[in-house]
Amino acid sequence: MRVEIWTDINCPFCYIGKSRFEQALDAFPHKDEVEVVHRSFELDPTIKKGDTGPVIAKIAQKYGISEAQAAANEQGLGRQAGALGLPYLTEGRDYGNSFDLHRLLHLAQEKGLQNALIDALYKGNFVDKESVFADDEHVVRLAVEAGLDEADVRGVLADPDAYADAVRADEREAAELGATGVPFFVLDRKYGVSGAQPAEVFTQALTQAWGARSPLTVIDTAGEGGDVCGPDGCAVPQA
Repeated sequence: MRVEIWTDINCPFCYIGKSRFEQALDAFPHKDEVEVVHRSFELDPTIKKGDTGPVIAKIAQKYGISEAQAAANEQGLGRQAGALGLPYLTEGRDYGNSFDLHRLLHLAQEKGLQNALIDALYKGNFVDKESVFADDEHVVRLAVEAGLDEADVRGVLADPDAYADAVRADEREAAELGATGVPFFVLDRKYGVSGAQPAEVFTQALTQAWGARSPLTVIDTAGEGGDVCGPDGCAVPQA
C-alpha cells in the first residue's frame, strides 16, 4: 500500500501531522508493506527566493490579527508539538520560498533518503535558529546530515531547473485531487485525509485502506483463443 503525503516545510501542521501519522503507522500490523512518499506543495508559491521575514508578523498580516494573537498561536503550536515529543521554536522563526527544498526532496527520493531529508528540513525550520529559506549553507549541512552527497546537493541548488518539473507535477496532482491545504494524505489513491489529524484517525484510515485492497480478478479466456506465454514457453497453435 502506498501513502502519499503532500506537505510544505513552511507548514507547522505538516511537522505535527507527520509525527501523528507515524505513531499510527508504527502500530499498524502491515507497516512493512506500506510505502510512504512525500509530495510537494507550496503554501505560497508567490514568495520570491530570498524574500523572508518573521513568521509571527506574516501570520498577523495574513489573517488580520494582532502580532500578540499570532504569537499566542505559535505558543499553542509549540504545546501541540511538545505533546508529541517534538521540539518547536516558538519565537524567531522565519518564512520563505520552499521551492528549492522541494527540489532537494525529489533528489532525496531518488537516493532513498527522502524521509531522512524531510525530517532534517523540519528540524531546520522548526528547531534550528538558522534559516532554511535564507541560508543555503544551512540547507546543505542538513542535507548532508541526512545522508545526501554534498556535491549532489550543491548541484541541485545551483541549477534552478533540476527537479523543477517534478515539483510542479506534484502540485498539479494535488490540485487534481482537490487538495487546497496541507498536510494532505492519500492512501492508495482511494482515501484522503486532510490535516494533522489525531493518530487514531490515521489508524482508522490505514485499516480501512488496507481492508479495501481488492485482489486481482483474472478473467481466464485462454480456452477461447486467449493464448498465453508461461514459464514453460508459449503454446503453439495447432493448424
